[in-house]
Amino acid sequence: MDPVKTLGEETPAGAAAAGRMRRPRGLVPEIVAALESDIREGRLVPGQKLPSESELVGRFDVSRTVVREAISRLQASGLVETRHGIGTFVNEPRAVEPTFRIAPEDVATAADVIELLELRISLESEAAALAAQRRSPESLSAMAAALASFHAAIHADSDAVPSDFQFHVEVARATGNRHFAELMTYLGTMIIPRTRLNTAARAPEGRLAYLERVHREHEDILDAIRRQEPEAARAAMRTHLSNSRERLRRAQPET
Repeated sequence: MDPVKTLGEETPAGAAAAGRMRRPRGLVPEIVAALESDIREGRLVPGQKLPSESELVGRFDVSRTVVREAISRLQASGLVETRHGIGTFVNEPRAVEPTFRIAPEDVATAADVIELLELRISLESEAAALAAQRRSPESLSAMAAALASFHAAIHADSDAVPSDFQFHVEVARATGNRHFAELMTYLGTMIIPRTRLNTAARAPEGRLAYLERVHREHEDILDAIRRQEPEAARAAMRTHLSNSRERLRRAQPET
């Protein structure tokens, strides 16, 4: 017979099992990272079968549940695929697809547009401050031209969306940081609420007065950038976009 174990004694196998039970599920990302490394560095090649579940349990000293969750994450990323009854195999490498995406259908309602405006408030307020620090004569001219085009358009019975968008793009370009401009270009004119909802037509003060007010807010932003006052530029952009959000809320009482 086995000797009687005193209180607190465990067999080695029992200790390992107990250890696995106590280890956190935070090990899942570690297993995913290790297997991703094996795949990307060629230790596991496309078409090759992954080690069995039991082998992975032994390698990482975790439970089967943790291994299965790690495999599920690899499947979700497209690195592996499981063929039922056969096993899990490494896929051919593929280009990494961007996970961030805002499509037109994601900006279909007033609530959607308000969410996008909240994102813009944080991004574009900082862009305006950087633009005030870094603007050049050329960028000032480009912003002024966009505003002149905007003002002409609203008096020509236009919604002035292209020139409105162009002004915000020129502010982003004036930062000297290409990522601001690339993000604005990626978002496109759908960032202007009037492209999704006819806020100007629904404004209590009327279309022209509404757009004239937008124009004055744009001028405040440009003036602060021209004076090279980052805090004033940041505040002017925040005020403009916050006002846009509030105008939208008033025009869409159901939101």
